[in-house]
Amino acid sequence: MTKKERFNLIFPVLQERYGTPKCALDYETPYQLMIAVILSAQCTDARVNIVTKKLFEVVKMPEDIYKMDIETLEKYIKSTGFYRNKAKNIKLNAEQLLTEYNGEIPKKMEQLVNLAGVGRKTANVILGEIWGIREGIVVDTHVKRLSKRMGLTKSDNPEIIERELMKVVPKKYWFEFSHYLILYGREVSTAINPKCDICIINKHFNYCEKEKAEKQRKKVAKKK
Repeated sequence: MTKKERFNLIFPVLQERYGTPKCALDYETPYQLMIAVILSAQCTDARVNIVTKKLFEVVKMPEDIYKMDIETLEKYIKSTGFYRNKAKNIKLNAEQLLTEYNGEIPKKMEQLVNLAGVGRKTANVILGEIWGIREGIVVDTHVKRLSKRMGLTKSDNPEIIERELMKVVPKKYWFEFSHYLILYGREVSTAINPKCDICIINKHFNYCEKEKAEKQRKKVAKKK
């Protein structure tokens, strides 16, 4: 079975399960979404939403961050982890937006990734969520894990994974597919102890059977 054939079997099942995906991060303005995605690095969306509930009471636009001293920002975001580096990037990001883009978030990938704290993943989220622009595929830990389990890639490099998925997934579904993998990765195909007994797509890539066989092999080898 080719990767394209496998995708064509998996996608309709996930599409029926999740329908129109909704961003898990809470925000009101495009700028708030950018901040939330930056904060989500090495942090759960649930924790980010707790933090931004208070932060977004005072932060709506880049001007609000620009005027805020970095110590205050650090206190707001401390529980998201790596808060000093995140605060530094968010402050510089606000300055860049104000000086280079008149406070507006650019709509082009090459401009977005030049902003502090913004990589391809963050840029893809912003472009897809705010404007429905599909420049690439969001590759987070869930997409990385599931695309490999599904046999759609053998790489662990997010940029390579993105390029390989873009060859298999029709452009009109780039944004939706990553959403589906994130949702399914949280609910069923988890990093530790995936719920193979209730997996509705495993028959198309047989990850669980392979995993069980590998565990059995190691178990036998250990006894020897």
